[in-house]
Amino acid sequence: MIQTSNSAIKRSLACATALVLCVTAAWAHAILVASSPEANSIVTGPNIDITLKFNVRIDGTRSVVRLVTADGTARALSLLPGTASNVISASASNVTPGRYKLAWQVLASDGHITRGEVPFSAK
Repeated sequence: MIQTSNSAIKRSLACATALVLCVTAAWAHAILVASSPEANSIVTGPNIDITLKFNVRIDGTRSVVRLVTADGTARALSLLPGTASNVISASASNVTPGRYKLAWQVLASDGHITRGEVPFSAK
């Protein structure tokens, strides 16, 4: 009877450990869930409002958004204050017709850095 109890305890501990690892992995990185402009969209310049929404709270003071042109020239954008804890916003001015990418890097509340890009075109 003691062996059954020890076996049950071991199975319970294994399940609990697996659950903790799965939950930790799910919280490990900020995932972009919405953007404006949307990926592969066409927007009208010369001024573009930018919003990036993530699945978790991010540290806006340690996050960066750059506007990258087709030739690879990057321009850092100033982030706007007063957004939700999982949203960063910026504005790009003097955007001429062409292909662009928003290159972003955010620091999630758990300390993990995530990077990504949102390609779009301006007309």
